Amino acid sequence: MARPDLEEAPVRSPAEAVPHDLIELLFFAYRDFVGDPDRILADYGFGRAHHRVLHFVQRRPGLTIAELLDILQITKQSLNRVLKELVEKGYIEQRTGRLDKRQRHLHTTAAGQDLALRLVRLQAERINRALASVGPEAAATAARYLSALIDPSERPKVERLLDGS
Repeated sequence: MARPDLEEAPVRSPAEAVPHDLIELLFFAYRDFVGDPDRILADYGFGRAHHRVLHFVQRRPGLTIAELLDILQITKQSLNRVLKELVEKGYIEQRTGRLDKRQRHLHTTAAGQDLALRLVRLQAERINRALASVGPEAAATAARYLSALIDPSERPKVERLLDGS
């Protein structure tokens, strides 16, 4: 009778292997990547959801609420709470659409722009340090790798966002 503790592990294909080290590195990298902004956001009573909203509104002035919901893939209820706080505290303003009065276009205020840029500078410094430590081809390789992690059905939308269209 075979003993379970002596049986060989099944041979797995490379596609079935679990890259625990990469999974954990991604967790730790994300923790530190968002940790720098988290500490600043806490001083304002904001969290990561506020950061994401502020970031995309800053990067795409005039973004509609529907477009922001599509980018963030969160519920309207979640967005409303966060957006309400950012508007009430003077970091984002909503403007009625010129052609469609039902639309609300989002813009950062001067304070919102200052905060968004402060946060992105922290993250840019971390990314630039990491890229500098691994060589000149690293940015392109990292971009391809991160793109490949995105669900294939979402990649065209993300590429359009990155291209600014």
